[in-house]
Amino acid sequence: MRLRQFRLPIVVGTTTTLAVATATVLLTAATPASAATTTFTPVADTYVQSDTASTNYGTATQIVVDNSPVRRMFLRFTVSGVSGTVTGAKLRLRTISGNDGSPAGGTFRAVSNTTWSETGTTWNNQPALDGASLGSIGSVAKDSWYEVDVFSVVKGNGTFSFGASSSNSDGAYYDTRETGADAPQLVITTGTTTPTTPPVTTTAPSGDPVLVGAGDIATSGSGDSATAALINGISGTVFTTGDNVYDNGTTSEFNSYYAPTWGAFKARTRPAPGNHDYNTSGASGYYAYFGTQAGPSGRGYYSYDIGNWHVVSLNSNVSMSAGSAQEQWLRADLAASTKPCTLAYWHHPLFTSGANHAPSTSTRPLYQALYDYNADVVVWGHNHQYERFAPMNPTGGLDNSRGLRSFVAGMGGADHYGFGTVQANSQARNSDTFGVLKFTLHANSYDWQFVPESGKTYNDSGTGSCH
Repeated sequence: MRLRQFRLPIVVGTTTTLAVATATVLLTAATPASAATTTFTPVADTYVQSDTASTNYGTATQIVVDNSPVRRMFLRFTVSGVSGTVTGAKLRLRTISGNDGSPAGGTFRAVSNTTWSETGTTWNNQPALDGASLGSIGSVAKDSWYEVDVFSVVKGNGTFSFGASSSNSDGAYYDTRETGADAPQLVITTGTTTPTTPPVTTTAPSGDPVLVGAGDIATSGSGDSATAALINGISGTVFTTGDNVYDNGTTSEFNSYYAPTWGAFKARTRPAPGNHDYNTSGASGYYAYFGTQAGPSGRGYYSYDIGNWHVVSLNSNVSMSAGSAQEQWLRADLAASTKPCTLAYWHHPLFTSGANHAPSTSTRPLYQALYDYNADVVVWGHNHQYERFAPMNPTGGLDNSRGLRSFVAGMGGADHYGFGTVQANSQARNSDTFGVLKFTLHANSYDWQFVPESGKTYNDSGTGSCH
């Protein structure tokens, strides 16, 4: 199941062709005019709370999932008047504007009890979350729409109940039916649909594109599953900063470790290779697995545009010296770009405080080229941790006017590394939390956010301007 994030102005209670509806739905492929949608609002919604076990919250303007205290939420819809074959059903929820979001938007199930009372349900008499599992929403931001596919349960007219819980102590808050246009929605699709592959460039609720990812990812452990669950709840283009699979980047390892987790997002992934990918001669497993998503075959460096941003994926496993083929290509690529903002990523970090791998000074010519062309952000992996540096020039000096803000984002799933001597201009560090790094790319600025695995609380976020 794929969860999509979007903004959706829908006139509740009307039936429209899906081709019209999807003109304003981000991440939803167009369908023929024979498909139609009907939107229903809840007939009841509420939440219950463990430490106020006899209290009813049926008239509240929010429903909540949380684990401290434990809160569960319930929704009930009555579907009527639908004719024809139902070909899709989505439960859509909007996070409230007065909360900062959550790393976990909730795990959803069908509820067999469809007669519970909105104004009478409490923790003590709540219905059981006993129906089919419907999936989870990952990280959520405030004042944004999210959806869960409920087609496995909703096949036609009837009454349907849904419940949600969370194992995360940072709760997710959604608007209720009392909030009018922001109320939850059950959107039923009928008729023939012909899904198409979504574009690689996807859009955040603000209307601006998102770039999200990490490096040092897939192993026989569970870290990559934790970060894949985060990506599953975040729309956008996925980047990797190398060492996509351990230990040797073989085709078998890609199929056994990467494919079941981050492989779910392969169609929207633009990777970079790492040294472990090159443990197989010529990184043949890497290039065979990603194909054209990794740029021209066997080269390992390429670029693409997202919105107002030019994005460059580079290869720190081949020559990067001044005058090398890659460095000359990079300078020509940057010179040709018409975008006002630039972000680059590769595997080996020029700046790092990691104890396991020292700074890779051989990458400096790439950084120098980016600096010369006024690039804004660079992201690396290699050290299995998270670190953020202030904007710096190629020699590591603080440079708030022209410097690139850099990140080490090696927290994608491989076992954590520790820190050694903290380097100059290091502003944020973490070595015990898997996560992903999310960029929201505005027209002339960007937001960054470290999104932690479920159950962890470390966070780092901020905003920067393009040069």
